[in-house]
Amino acid sequence: MQLSKKIMQKTEKFGAHNYHPKEVVIDSAEGIIVTNPEGEEFYDMLSAYSALNFGHRHPELVQAAKDQLDKVTLTSRAFYNSVLGEWMEKLCELTGKNMVLPMNTGAEAVETSLKAARRWGNFVKGVEDGKQEIIVCSNNFHGRTITIVTMSTDPDARKGYGPFTPGFSVIEYGSIEKLRESINENTVAFLVEPIQGEAGIIVPNEGFLKEAFNLCKEKNVLFIADEVQTGFARTGRMFACDHEEVVPDIYVLGKALGGGIIAVSAIAGNDDVLGVFTPGSHGSTFGGNPLGAAVSLKAMKILERDNFSKQAEEKGKYFMEKLREIENDDIVEVRGKGLLIGVEFKEGAAPYVERLISNGILAKETHEKTIRFAPPIIITYEQLDDACNKIKKAFTK
Repeated sequence: MQLSKKIMQKTEKFGAHNYHPKEVVIDSAEGIIVTNPEGEEFYDMLSAYSALNFGHRHPELVQAAKDQLDKVTLTSRAFYNSVLGEWMEKLCELTGKNMVLPMNTGAEAVETSLKAARRWGNFVKGVEDGKQEIIVCSNNFHGRTITIVTMSTDPDARKGYGPFTPGFSVIEYGSIEKLRESINENTVAFLVEPIQGEAGIIVPNEGFLKEAFNLCKEKNVLFIADEVQTGFARTGRMFACDHEEVVPDIYVLGKALGGGIIAVSAIAGNDDVLGVFTPGSHGSTFGGNPLGAAVSLKAMKILERDNFSKQAEEKGKYFMEKLREIENDDIVEVRGKGLLIGVEFKEGAAPYVERLISNGILAKETHEKTIRFAPPIIITYEQLDDACNKIKKAFTK
């Protein structure tokens, strides 16, 4: 029996079945290439859902982790550590905000933004505590906690998890009219993905984010952008909101912030919003740990130094042009921004994913009909050409 098969069987035997992974075991990886235990190589075109913008084991990020491992890895927030302040300063510089709150996972960051919005609504806007309302969008994906699946419109995410958290209303994604209708005196925030990733790389009509932001300002409602997947150059800008020159009240950040090495997330805002937190009102044992801060700090410096935004924009255009050249009547649309690309099919996309894997390309379908391509931003044009040839072979009947 192949070693990969044994590994998959053991994982299925002892693990809860809350995932249905593709039948590929990743044993080692470097850059954009991953290798299974049998030595077969694949192009990683998913990047752990954009957490690997820097590719696997970026040497400078690995070195930053090793250097910090030799010093101190965890202090908790009961004490200061020597890395966190510099990390906070850098993240404030990138976002243009003056305050950040570190956590670990994207879902934790979303939860933190919800708590910030509710507390701001009560402390600052004057909404009665318990009556704060937050508006979200249909087909959103913000995480898996009870409160977050409350906001979901995906039956699989919600079934059996009630009772749910009150205080949320759902509107059609991309509809400024529905947003305007839903805002009332108790509305404290509008939470939105600039591009919906899990829904199938859904890009709103141009101008929606700007209009929504202006409407929120007019109504004294916080505009919260979930940039966990779209942030840090993935869409060809440092943040996807930058495409419409929108600076949200709160950025929700994660995934690539940890350099693909360690879970690091955060929210960023100004002190007129994040200032509502006081000692004891929120926290995390591992949030802001020096190991994560050291890796993340190096990651942010690399993003700027190597102009990852420009790389993603140019490589994304090149990649989408290549994908649009593929002749297949099953393909409905190729869409996206930067290196966050969706290929939608008329029927199920899963068979094409299997063919991709057989041709050495790792990708995954989302919402049944769309294949998401999000390779590491470090991918070279030579690798893109080779990958596109393999994709064309998989997509051509």
